[in-house]
Amino acid sequence: MKISTKGRYALRMMLDLAIHRDSGYVALKDIAKRQGVSKKYLEQIVPLLNGADYLQTNRGYQGGYMLSKPASSYTVGDILRTTEGGIAPVACLEQEPNRCERSEDCITLELWKGLYKVMTDYLDGITLQDLIDRQNESAYDNYSI
Repeated sequence: MKISTKGRYALRMMLDLAIHRDSGYVALKDIAKRQGVSKKYLEQIVPLLNGADYLQTNRGYQGGYMLSKPASSYTVGDILRTTEGGIAPVACLEQEPNRCERSEDCITLELWKGLYKVMTDYLDGITLQDLIDRQNESAYDNYSI
């Protein structure tokens, strides 16, 4: 599976909101500027994240967005499934039960199931807070006294 620009930008947006959570509501133009992303592109991603109740919205002069929950509540897998529509390596695994007419005789099905499990376990095991903590640890490790 290849993660699209939409999925990557959504993850960057959510991380930006998590990092700046103490600033209150954050304007899309500020996220766009910090992330080097088009504001118009972020405007297309917001409805997906809003639909999943990931964001709180405030309109008006002090308007913007903030996370609905703590950063530790959002997994990378959840964000990518929300924006990508799924993360299965093959389409037949997106259906439960698998309705593929070849599933009974598919010699590669177990391979795809294994890959899907590894991907899901990995992406669902990392939260926004984990990514922030890793970045902070890396910055600390590179700091010399």
